[in-house]
Amino acid sequence: MRKNYTYTIYACYIGYVVQAIINNLAPLLFLTFNRSFHISMEQIGLLISINFGVQILVDWVAARYVDKVGYRFSIVLAHVCSVIGLISLGVLPFVINPYCGLVLAMVCNAIGGGLIEVLVSPIVEAAPSSSAKEAAMSLLHSFYCWGHVAVVLLSTLGFRVFGMDRWYMLPILWSIVPALNIILFSRVPIRTLVEEDEKLPAKKLLSMKMFWLFFALMICAGASEQAMSQWASMFAEEGLKQSKTVGDLLGPCMFAVLMGCSRMFYGKFGEKINLRKFMLASGSLCVISYLLAIFMKNPLLALLGCGLCGLSVGIMWPGTFSISAGLCPQGGTLMFALLALAGDVGCASGPAVVSFVSGFFPEYGIKAGLLAAIIFPAVMIALLVWNKRTIR
Repeated sequence: MRKNYTYTIYACYIGYVVQAIINNLAPLLFLTFNRSFHISMEQIGLLISINFGVQILVDWVAARYVDKVGYRFSIVLAHVCSVIGLISLGVLPFVINPYCGLVLAMVCNAIGGGLIEVLVSPIVEAAPSSSAKEAAMSLLHSFYCWGHVAVVLLSTLGFRVFGMDRWYMLPILWSIVPALNIILFSRVPIRTLVEEDEKLPAKKLLSMKMFWLFFALMICAGASEQAMSQWASMFAEEGLKQSKTVGDLLGPCMFAVLMGCSRMFYGKFGEKINLRKFMLASGSLCVISYLLAIFMKNPLLALLGCGLCGLSVGIMWPGTFSISAGLCPQGGTLMFALLALAGDVGCASGPAVVSFVSGFFPEYGIKAGLLAAIIFPAVMIALLVWNKRTIR
């Protein structure tokens, strides 16, 4: 295990499963938080912003210090924070003020999730066994989707077995996954992405127009994905009047399955596909899927829109990573960290826009918020069209 990079790739796959747990377990409980602890829609929206806001801060700090303290120490620390955060999610709301407990748990989880996002992509990019880089990157990111599916399915089963009154058992049980991955990351070999003398200086990277294009694309990718992902469960229950089980299975679960299928498809056939055209088609489908979810009166067709949104956003995040790694190979950990920061800015912005607009137009509710979120895939389409000479 200490010499085989295949185990390194496996550990990174599990790392993205951990991030999926961090980002997608709490949204399944938003309505429970609302009913059990009397937490408002605005406070729930703030929890999402705190999660991704802290991840943004972690991305920025990691960009400066990860290379100095080392990949191994940082990735192990990420999983330790994830374990603490998940256990806290199930314990702290009952020990201290419920909302303060949730905030503290979110902060711990966000530190872990931010570090994972910064580190796993360059670790895979640097591993000698990942020869087809674009395909390997897409396959890596697909494990976030399968982790999301596992969170929804197993948590739904857990809610049925334990009852919603014992929801706090689920985060504690999920903490086992990062705990086991701590052992794996402590033993596997890890290479540095770019040697110190080959790295692109931060000043030069930040002066490149091409980098800021990637940065904007990542914001759009994160916002397009999370605006639907974070609110799909509540949208299905409140907006479409479905039961929690049906809503979660046909909303966030189908979203995650189709997002994973999109990434697996590109992982298998990526070398034969024009990535720019694929992302353009995905952006267009994303706009259509949002419109389906918002305007279809039939709940099943509206939920189909949620699922198609997952299919459409699947390639956006790993696709942007792949383009940037190909066009700027000397960007190193700094570039991956800053792009992760941009993605987390999007992940915070998308759900925040949905929350703000939904509160501003209460007569239309969450549908008004989702309609406003269409701006993000629309901007991505515009950026890809206007920069066709840079991105081919």
